[in-house]
Amino acid sequence: MKNIAISENHLYKKVYAKGDKVSCKHIVVYVLIDYHASRLERENPLKKRINRVGITVSKKLGKAVIRTRVRRIIREAYRLTDKNYSLKKGKLVVIVGKEAAITAKSTDVMADLIYAFKKLGMIEDKI
Repeated sequence: MKNIAISENHLYKKVYAKGDKVSCKHIVVYVLIDYHASRLERENPLKKRINRVGITVSKKLGKAVIRTRVRRIIREAYRLTDKNYSLKKGKLVVIVGKEAAITAKSTDVMADLIYAFKKLGMIEDKI
């Protein structure tokens, strides 16, 4: 199922101000409870809770081609993490790319995402 992106600026500000944060080598992850998750669940054709995800990359990292590449890598890493691990749903997730993400592969970013989500309590250790 396709992710719903965070498109409103006030939601980004709320997640930055009140959300839990974990910083890794390639990314910074912010997570906050989505209070509109039940409304989105009712509107969803599959009637499932979902996470709303926002990916941010600063202009400090480089030109548009580089920023878009970093966004694609982060998006793919999140997709694989969501597919392979059972993430808790009903959250606002903001992922910020750092300068080290320019040369990173999606597996490196995925390892950082797994670490961050474990620290934030979004996934449990697999035995």
